[in-house]
Amino acid sequence: MPDLPRRSVTRTVKLATLPLGYAGRTALGFGKRVGGKSAEAVSAEMQARTAEQVFRVLGELKGGAMKVGQAMSIFEAALPEEMAGPYRETLTKLQDAAPPMDTATVHEVLTEAFGRQWRRRFESFDDRPAASASIGQVHRAVWRDGRAVAVKVQYPGAAQALSADLDQVSRLARMVGTLTPGMDVKALVAELRERMVEELDYSLEAQAQAAFAAAFAGDELVAVPGVVAQDATVLVTEWLDGAPMSRLIVDGTRTQRNTMGEAYLRFLFEGPSRAGLLHADPHPGNFRLTPDGRLGVLDFGAVARMPDGLPRPVGRLLRVALAGDHDTVVAGLRDEGFVRPGVTVDAGALMDYLGPFIEPAEVARFHFTRAWLREQFARINDPRSDNWSIGLRLNLPPDYLLVHRVWLGGVGVLCQLDARVGVRGVMEDLLPGFADDPVPHHP
Repeated sequence: MPDLPRRSVTRTVKLATLPLGYAGRTALGFGKRVGGKSAEAVSAEMQARTAEQVFRVLGELKGGAMKVGQAMSIFEAALPEEMAGPYRETLTKLQDAAPPMDTATVHEVLTEAFGRQWRRRFESFDDRPAASASIGQVHRAVWRDGRAVAVKVQYPGAAQALSADLDQVSRLARMVGTLTPGMDVKALVAELRERMVEELDYSLEAQAQAAFAAAFAGDELVAVPGVVAQDATVLVTEWLDGAPMSRLIVDGTRTQRNTMGEAYLRFLFEGPSRAGLLHADPHPGNFRLTPDGRLGVLDFGAVARMPDGLPRPVGRLLRVALAGDHDTVVAGLRDEGFVRPGVTVDAGALMDYLGPFIEPAEVARFHFTRAWLREQFARINDPRSDNWSIGLRLNLPPDYLLVHRVWLGGVGVLCQLDARVGVRGVMEDLLPGFADDPVPHHP
């Protein structure tokens, strides 16, 4: 496999093939309609081909571009069903698969990391990739002590590719900044760049995974594989069997969906208090249902370091919002930097905008569905509504970047699972500040 496209201009050209490819297929579709095919049949064919190109282009680019695709795969639940159908399977592939690199390249990376005698570390090594993702692919092997292990090998050129993608994000951010007067885009992009660059160093990922494995050792709900060996570009961990969450999204039982959804949410909330870290890459490719019924967790490259746990103001403001004290919520959000100095917001409109954060905690068990997420997505993104204006006025403080990403991503995944989850109970148990005073709720 040749090196990943690294130069910014090369990657920009590839990304540009997505809309251009769609335009070309639209023209082709018009020709087929003239030739006799129905509009519905042509539309379905065009959507399927466009979806496949999304997978191919983002998969080949990997790096930051593929991470965009993985984020898209989480939020396909927010798309109208007639649009989401053709893309669902294709985008889901980006959660745990991408076009692989060739065997010779894999061996070169292992040689650079562990020396020419790298095979002596293993009883066996399978050259066929078991999975591939944004900046590395995984191989199954047996360690020299007989343990089954997963060997994650970073793509050559991943650092340059990620840098090129971040350059594109920075350029886009400058444009977005002019459209969102309430947002400190420059600070947000700087934080995003720092966090994504950290993902390139597998030594940092090994430290994070070891901390999670120690914190959740023997846990009844969560399984985290231990770290066996690591280099900056190769990470060896214990192998974790289990059914991918993406499979349960397609054909899981009601019990499996609810059980996994509850464990998934609890893990995301509990990581900061037990390990001092927030797992910040919540897409389904990183989670498994293990044979003993636990939530298996993989990939600890993206984490937020939170030695003091989740921010207490988040829990306190959610509790106050549930109590209906809108003015106090606005004041608290201003104190935390979500509303910048000089920006005014209507308290009632803000509460409506925050519905996706508040509504799941209003009942004992909330049913996350695609229909609910589509409704929220349409409501918040309607340019004719007050929600649109509120969204332009709010700022996302850099310190909250990954917390925000995890909550939104987690909600998207729970809606894909169609899970019924006791969100309020999880918040009362694990969200600092939420249970300081009684929270009003409905049966």
